[in-house]
Amino acid sequence: MTEREHDFPPIEGHGLVGDLQTAALVAADGTVDWWCVPRFDSPSVFAALLDRERGGYCRIGPAGDRRPGRQLYFPDTAALITRFTTATGVGEVVDFMPPAGATATNRRKLVRMARCVRGKVDFALDVVPRFEYGAGPHKTVLTDDGAVFENLDTTLVLHTVREPGDPRPTDLRADHDLHGVLTLAEGQVRGIVLETNPGSPPRSVRVAEVEEEFARTVAFWQAWLARSTYRGRWREAVNRSAITLKLLTYAPTGAMVAAPTAALPERVGGERNWDYRYTWVRDASFAVSSLLELGFTGEAAAFARWLADRYENGPLKVLYRVDGSPHVPERVLDHFTGYRGSGPVRVGNAAGDQLQLDVHGELLDALHRAHGHGLRVGRRGWRALSGVLDWLEDNWDQPDEGIWETRGGRHDHVYSRVMNWVAFDRGLRIAAEQGLPAPVERWRAARDAIHEQVWRRGWHPGRRAFAQRYDSDVLDASVLRLARVGFVAPHDPGWLSTLDAVERDLVLDDQVLRYDPVASPDGLDGVEGTFSLCTFDYVSALARSGRTAKARLVFEKALTHAGEVGLYAEELGPEGAHLGNFPQAFTHLALVEAAVALDRALEGGVAWPW
Repeated sequence: MTEREHDFPPIEGHGLVGDLQTAALVAADGTVDWWCVPRFDSPSVFAALLDRERGGYCRIGPAGDRRPGRQLYFPDTAALITRFTTATGVGEVVDFMPPAGATATNRRKLVRMARCVRGKVDFALDVVPRFEYGAGPHKTVLTDDGAVFENLDTTLVLHTVREPGDPRPTDLRADHDLHGVLTLAEGQVRGIVLETNPGSPPRSVRVAEVEEEFARTVAFWQAWLARSTYRGRWREAVNRSAITLKLLTYAPTGAMVAAPTAALPERVGGERNWDYRYTWVRDASFAVSSLLELGFTGEAAAFARWLADRYENGPLKVLYRVDGSPHVPERVLDHFTGYRGSGPVRVGNAAGDQLQLDVHGELLDALHRAHGHGLRVGRRGWRALSGVLDWLEDNWDQPDEGIWETRGGRHDHVYSRVMNWVAFDRGLRIAAEQGLPAPVERWRAARDAIHEQVWRRGWHPGRRAFAQRYDSDVLDASVLRLARVGFVAPHDPGWLSTLDAVERDLVLDDQVLRYDPVASPDGLDGVEGTFSLCTFDYVSALARSGRTAKARLVFEKALTHAGEVGLYAEELGPEGAHLGNFPQAFTHLALVEAAVALDRALEGGVAWPW
């Protein structure tokens, strides 16, 4: 690794703050190195996480010392604290974004408070915006109360946090960017507020004003989390996952992004670098189920409504922008080096044009779970759902790209077929339970045909396991969800032998690979790390099948791999470093499901009744 590549912080060495319309990553050295405005899927203002020179950043940290501090969240909130110990004192930087509400706006606010806890601390202040993924020019104007960074489409205003009569930061200079030093004595609080498109000039913000805004933000998050009904053994991890999932939600539509980042590599130096700042039908469906388990029925209902809007407005796509648009063309940012030299840097996602038949089953499964919690399907929605199932009746028996969105061609994926079975099964259940009109005989015939076909062509007698795809002996971790959806009984000998086969082929030190790309080429170069979603799915599968001691050990090990503030990326490399976009909603959803399933199994109940 070159010195330039080594300059990147670990992916897991970040905390996340957000306002329910976008989010920012804060590294442990006090640098905001990822922030897109005004929404998750907008161009970046800070993107040093993908290019240290061209990406842009904002740092508040000890002057002359870039060593990482220690990070933690203010208890039960999304307010992040980064602590630094220097030769002259102890300091903190507190980052938060006041919740923006359910009305879409282009105004965002990021508050960065610097505090000297003991002694004296000199905080370096560097504000280096780079608009439009580092490609958009801007001009900078320094004022007595802050600075204005003006781009063609976005204006970023810096307000100073100080008391009347206080001097501006020392050594303050602004050419294209802004640099200075905040010298604080014990007990002093200063800082900056970064605001996009405020419609007003920079101003001096009193410390009491930002502290009041901090208190309101803390109260919002603590009141929200207090609604959780989870009382199990792993409350800290589950609560942090719940807050993270809320942070990844775009409040104006109720959509949840898969992750707030783009192009973080699944292998350092490799080409598996994707943009996850969009909403997948699959992820949204899983979110409905997980949030219902935690008692967040309002959020689950919002996701269900978002899903309903998708299937009521034409054929179901794989993914959408947070405003519901299916237009997500993929392109490469050639001017970015990528995280630790990992290119190409992609924004947009061509997976939106793939055929992934499993999403229909995940959709119907989520709506059936919501139905069980009193969130009923209306007449208009049922007519649209019936149309989805009528289309699926004619199209389920064809190859697709599958849950992992491989780019090596279409195949008859076992998981996709099983989820098609789920779609018809849940459609029949909703119709029966709610007394809705349905072509019951046709849907039942399709369901039963899929069930028979999967056992005939997806079960490999030699491996005694469900395979990745028909007429193949390659295994795939997606089959770990088969018992969860009720396709196979959790104590069926065929299911238990599948668990054994997955453990032999795909489990490394109790972490789980999605599949073996050597045995099953996916159209991309190189290999990847273990997939944290699959690890938590493995825990759920073990718990559901009565292997609770093993499930608990795997779960406890998985918890040790979290970042310092409890966040997970998509994958883990051989040395334990996080890989892929961060934090990953899929991983945190699976963590919640695993904790709930394991709690129930340890208490002697049903791990997850379907």
